[in-house]
Amino acid sequence: MPVATVRRAAIHYQIVGEKGPWVSLSPGGRRAIEGVRSLGERIAQAGYRVLLHDRRNCGASDVIIDGDESEYDIWADDLHALLTQLGAAPAYVGGASSGCRMAILFALRHPQAVRALLLWRVTGGRIAAEHLAHQYYTDYIELAQRGGMAAVCESEHFRERIAARPENRARLMAMEPQRFIAVMSHWREYFIAGADQPVIGASEDELRAIRVPACIVPGNDRIHARRAGENVGRLIPGAEVRDIMPPGPDLDDIPFAEWDRREGELATVFLDFLKRADAARR
Repeated sequence: MPVATVRRAAIHYQIVGEKGPWVSLSPGGRRAIEGVRSLGERIAQAGYRVLLHDRRNCGASDVIIDGDESEYDIWADDLHALLTQLGAAPAYVGGASSGCRMAILFALRHPQAVRALLLWRVTGGRIAAEHLAHQYYTDYIELAQRGGMAAVCESEHFRERIAARPENRARLMAMEPQRFIAVMSHWREYFIAGADQPVIGASEDELRAIRVPACIVPGNDRIHARRAGENVGRLIPGAEVRDIMPPGPDLDDIPFAEWDRREGELATVFLDFLKRADAARR
C-alpha cells in the first residue's frame, strides 16, 4: 500500500473504489486501517472513493511523539494535508470513537474541506475521559518512568508499531524519556479537560458552530454512552441520530466484534445519509 509524506510524517494509506465522491473513514482506538476496511469496501461498492489511513502513531505509519497541540488536532491536520495532497477535498469525513473525535475536530479546524460527518461510537463524559486518558497516555508515562524508552518499545502497542514500521524503534529510542513523558502528559490533558464536555474535544458552542450535516450512530457502553451521541446530535445543527445497537451490558467498552456484526446495518444507515446529502448538495 502507498505511503505519503504528510507534515514530515510517513502516513500509510489505501484508497478503495475508483470513482465517486470522496469519503474518509477512521477506526476507533489506535486500530489500523483493517478496523474500517470492510465498511469502506461496502461504501465504495455503492459508488464512492474511500480513503483509509493509519494515523501517525498507529498502524504502519510513523510514530512521532511530539507536538504542542492534542494528538487529535495533529491527526485532523494530517488528514487535511493528506486529502489535499490526493486532491480528495472536500470529503465526507467519518470515524468511530477516536476516529469520531478526530472527525469532529477536522470539521472545526477545516470546515471548507468537509461535506458531512459520519460519526459512530461517540465518546463523552467523565468515565470515558478518565479511562481513555489512562489507556492512551498514563500507562506509557509510567512505563517510561520505570524503564525508559526501552520499556516503551517493549509495550504491546509500540512493539506492534515497530514490527509494522521498523524505523519507529530508532525514533523512539532517540527520545529522552523526560521529553516523551512531557508530550504524553500534555496529550493526556486533552482528555482530562474534556470530562465535562458533551463530547471529548469539543464544547457545546463548538458543536453548534459545525455547519455541515452529520449522521450519528450512538454507542451503548460507558465509554461510548448513548447520551453522548444524542447530545452531539442535539447540538450540531442539521444532525440526525440513528440507533442500531440495543442497550448494552453495563461494561466500559463493548468489544469491537459486537459492532463488526452490525456492520451491514451501519453501512445501510451511512449510505442512505450519503445519498440524501449528495442529492441536497447537487
